Amino acid sequence: MDFLSNSLSLSAIISCLIVAISVVAFHARRSLRNRKRYHPVAGTVFHLLFNFRRLHHFMTDLARKHRTYRLLGLFRTEVYTADPANVEHILKTNFENYGKGWRHYTVLKDLLGDGIFTVDGEKWRHQRKESSYEFSTKTLRDFSSAVFKTNAAKLSRILSEAASSNTTIEIQDLFMKSTLDSVFKIVLGVELDNMCGTYEEGTRFSKAFDEASAITLYRYVDIFWKIKRFLNIGSEAALRNSIQVVDEFVSKVIKSKIEQVHKPQDNLTSKKGDILSRFLELNETDAKYLKDIILSFIIAGKDTTATTLSWFIYILCKHPHLQEKVAQEVREAIKLKDNSSVDELAASITEEALDRMQYLHAALTETLRLYPAVPVDGKLCFSDDIWPDGFTIRKGFSVSYQPYAMGRMKYLWGDDAEEFRPERWLDENGLFQQESPFKFTAFQAGPRICLGKEFAYRQMKIFCAVLLHSFVFKLSDEKKSVTYRTTLTLHIDGGLHLRVSSRLGHLIYTLHMRAHRLRLHQVKGDSKVKFSRFIFYKMILLEKGRSRWHYKVCPLNLLKRLDYLLLDQYAA
Repeated sequence: MDFLSNSLSLSAIISCLIVAISVVAFHARRSLRNRKRYHPVAGTVFHLLFNFRRLHHFMTDLARKHRTYRLLGLFRTEVYTADPANVEHILKTNFENYGKGWRHYTVLKDLLGDGIFTVDGEKWRHQRKESSYEFSTKTLRDFSSAVFKTNAAKLSRILSEAASSNTTIEIQDLFMKSTLDSVFKIVLGVELDNMCGTYEEGTRFSKAFDEASAITLYRYVDIFWKIKRFLNIGSEAALRNSIQVVDEFVSKVIKSKIEQVHKPQDNLTSKKGDILSRFLELNETDAKYLKDIILSFIIAGKDTTATTLSWFIYILCKHPHLQEKVAQEVREAIKLKDNSSVDELAASITEEALDRMQYLHAALTETLRLYPAVPVDGKLCFSDDIWPDGFTIRKGFSVSYQPYAMGRMKYLWGDDAEEFRPERWLDENGLFQQESPFKFTAFQAGPRICLGKEFAYRQMKIFCAVLLHSFVFKLSDEKKSVTYRTTLTLHIDGGLHLRVSSRLGHLIYTLHMRAHRLRLHQVKGDSKVKFSRFIFYKMILLEKGRSRWHYKVCPLNLLKRLDYLLLDQYAA
């Protein structure tokens, strides 16, 4: 009995142990299943500072290893993603949980105040609603198109002088000045004339605004910027001076506009197309509010378009056959009379003509895929969340999606992801086809999608049409490497130095060299060659007898025929 009792006691103990172990194991398994998973750690925020000059290359390298990764900091965790599913979750699905937040607001507010790019919630919704209405009006669309054409023609004249004197130009600087002139006229109704440099105060504003933008971006990696701001030393002292110049200039313009509005005017002449006038017509007279929203419009419309145009021209210089292809499409889309001036050329660029430039539209979009104007964009997570990839995002995490890195991911764009191929945007009929905005993120997506997207395309296409119709662009130094400067927008570091020549002069020179090669090959007696030479020399005689040369002196199809004949004979 004692033995049996002892055996039962032992069995009970063993059973209890088994049950206890099972319970512990069950809870351990459940705890393991419920344990939060975080994205892999790829480094620290200090790596961003160490790699600041090649920041987007560094982030692209990390994105190739991890579609989404974390960088750890002393006081915060930063998450970077190149996964379209996560991007859609941030920008659309759970939009209310992600915003600019306190950190972005603190970094940006000295320059942009309470503008649309710094605020969340009701302030953002109010500005978005008013701005969205203004951007949808035909009045603003027509007014802005006229401004774009005027400034494109002005830039064309500057390039014409450079072509005549065979001087090198820095075209990114010209694009910056031209787009700033355009955005000032559209937003403020002011002729800044920064391109020609005749308005000294406007030139000071432009330089101050560029410096303020660059220093503001540097705050994201400078952990001591608040101390420097408090002591008013170093970069923060320079930023304060630049912002003072910017604020004083814009405030002066706003004050002048408000005074104009309060003056009695004829209704027929008081209607203005610029955005500031239209805000004032809606009784928006808070000077600070107007300054903040206007500076947001300026930063959105100035650098973004200019940098994209600069990268686009750079790519066309690296691929001359694509430059010719785009120029040919422009010529075919625009209907011009003989002896047209540059102003007549610009005026002939109608909405219908722009719609026919499908390859140009695709080429500009391909440029934005590889060189997005805003290479990385950040938000703040307001409450704990789980992303579509199954990983946890904690409240207070800084989260960013990466347009620059995403444009280079093979899992998104195929093995040729890093090649410039506009055809990827065209269907079998040569018509432009959209990609998901969560895959191609150059214009953001969801409720915060860029209001000026169509304006940006219109401006870029008008400028490209005017310039490529008239000029051929070549790099001044083919061996010099071209890379970006790390700022809020993707500038070309050191600018883009080019040589520009008249497209007609380039055509005549090319034909002359081909004719010369034919003579060297002693191709004589053939009727086709005689005909080609006759037309070629007829072109030269016509050119000498005119003050202005134009393609229409000879029918375009005749020029094509001459070109093909010379090519055929040379190839033979």
